[in-house]
Amino acid sequence: MPYVNIKVTREGGPDGTGPSADQKAQLISGVTGLLRDILGKNPATTFVVIDEIPLEDWGVGGLPVQDYRRRAQ
Repeated sequence: MPYVNIKVTREGGPDGTGPSADQKAQLISGVTGLLRDILGKNPATTFVVIDEIPLEDWGVGGLPVQDYRRRAQ
């Protein structure tokens, strides 16, 4: 019974709030299909959860992601 947790920042969607419902559906379908095709897992018992994290709550390289991106430019 696979459980997959996808975490994404809440940005970049059509209204600036995160992935659209259609994009989330594609992620769920795609991940489920990969687990079926590669590991032989039953889609009926595969769980995919998508968490949207506010951008200010996401960090990378010891920095808030907004600062990290500014330095990377």
